[in-house]
Amino acid sequence: MSTTFQLDTSTSRANPTPAPMRRLTVPKIRDRKKDGVTKEPLVMLTAYTARQAQLLDAHCDMLLVGDSLGQVIYGLPSTLQVTLDMMIAHGAAVTRGSYHSVVVVDMPFGSYESSPQQAFDSASQIMAQTGCAAVKLEGGEAMAETISFLSSRGIPVMAHVGLTPQAVNVLGGYGARGRSQEEHAKIISDGKAVEAAGAFAVVAEGVIEPIAISLTQSLEIPVIGIGASAQCDGQVLVTEDMLGMFERVPRFVKRYEDIASIIDKAVTRYAAEVRDRSFPGEEQTYQPKK
Repeated sequence: MSTTFQLDTSTSRANPTPAPMRRLTVPKIRDRKKDGVTKEPLVMLTAYTARQAQLLDAHCDMLLVGDSLGQVIYGLPSTLQVTLDMMIAHGAAVTRGSYHSVVVVDMPFGSYESSPQQAFDSASQIMAQTGCAAVKLEGGEAMAETISFLSSRGIPVMAHVGLTPQAVNVLGGYGARGRSQEEHAKIISDGKAVEAAGAFAVVAEGVIEPIAISLTQSLEIPVIGIGASAQCDGQVLVTEDMLGMFERVPRFVKRYEDIASIIDKAVTRYAAEVRDRSFPGEEQTYQPKK
């Protein structure tokens, strides 16, 4: 693990303390791809809380504080209602809970699209208040000028092409991208544009596999797939999806556990013991000193 824990006797909770491990950096992530090849794929998962970050940190190269928290944490219908304040609060928690991974924070809808200056104002606020290492924004060629503006001013940017959830109203849904020649060409040109603009990596979401492979082979920066291809330079998933916290998930998600069922069983037992007064027992109550 990348953290050790000290017991806070006043709250009986274990608080993380840094272990002797250096945090990865954006240049190290970028340099994992050499001469167009990434020998060891990059591991990335979403994280929204300090405790979640503690559990994921040792296993990941990057933790993404995704605007997917709108649906996962807040029960919103899409990412469009997520605010800058939400991203900053959760980004700060994830940074505090991790000591190894590069923390990347999503820029929410409406916080960067109008101008490079607006994007810089939002990104600098995110980085200053969270301590994260980079920001992520959606868009290809249309965002190239903004990516260049941020990168040249000391803000590392991860780009996002293919299926871009913040543009769901324009795209007409969450279907896979790249089924037409026009979409195929656009995904490749978007990837090359963000690379040329200075992005250190790019997420390719919901992209037909041959196009994902072509994009990965076309770029010198790492391509992180989600619903793309195992041949990408790395992978990212929403942690709650891969842990089985929800009944329905996108078809590209592999469930590695069924945590929802585990929680249901535990709460069923708890409720039964409360109702039959077997909890709390002697071990969970404070008795008079003898």
